Amino acid sequence: MREIVFDTETTGLSPLAGDRMVEIGCVEMFNRVETGRTFHAYFNPDRPMPSGAEAVHGLSDAFLADKPRFGECVEELLAFLGDCPLVAHNAAFDFGFLNHELNHCGRPLVCLTRMVDTLQLARARHPGAKHSLDALCTRFGVDRSLRIKHGALIDAQLLAQCYVELTGGRQIGLGLGEIVVEVLDETPAFAEVSRPVLVRPPRAHGPTEEELAAHAAFLATIGDPIWNRLGG
Repeated sequence: MREIVFDTETTGLSPLAGDRMVEIGCVEMFNRVETGRTFHAYFNPDRPMPSGAEAVHGLSDAFLADKPRFGECVEELLAFLGDCPLVAHNAAFDFGFLNHELNHCGRPLVCLTRMVDTLQLARARHPGAKHSLDALCTRFGVDRSLRIKHGALIDAQLLAQCYVELTGGRQIGLGLGEIVVEVLDETPAFAEVSRPVLVRPPRAHGPTEEELAAHAAFLATIGDPIWNRLGG
């Protein structure tokens, strides 16, 4: 099954208050495995970037000034999204901005039935725990060392790994198809060790006369043996 894990960066928290999307990052997965295909774009929001938002993602007015508007990239984005499920963390936020931008340029909205919210999955699986993306990466051993600030594509890539763990999981770093054998010397050390081997001649399978006599003497010590009562 094809799925798209995505994340957005914005000028603020509410599209209804005039905030706009300034970045989107998408990661394609097929049967919970990343295919290597991604979509990433920055957008000029046509409004100043609040300092609080810039502190989160680092996207300044100067950086976004020469970037395209959302409507200039919408066809390419929709082609990448297709009609498959869309996975996001706190997905209502990202869907809200995505649909606001689609509506702004006269495109049909994305149906909410396609929404897969990893925040809800995390709350159901680990109630009472922290559920931020950083917390999920720590819980599942996902390396987030490259995440200095929020970024739509890197966050989508990290979320894709966490999503695998939230939906069944795999042992991170375990590659059954990769077995590395390190050869320290051309001749293994154990090849130089010579141990004497004692070879015993094969013995006959039948008991000796002495063994038969010893066995009979032992049986004679057993009072009322069960095999007598069974007619043996």
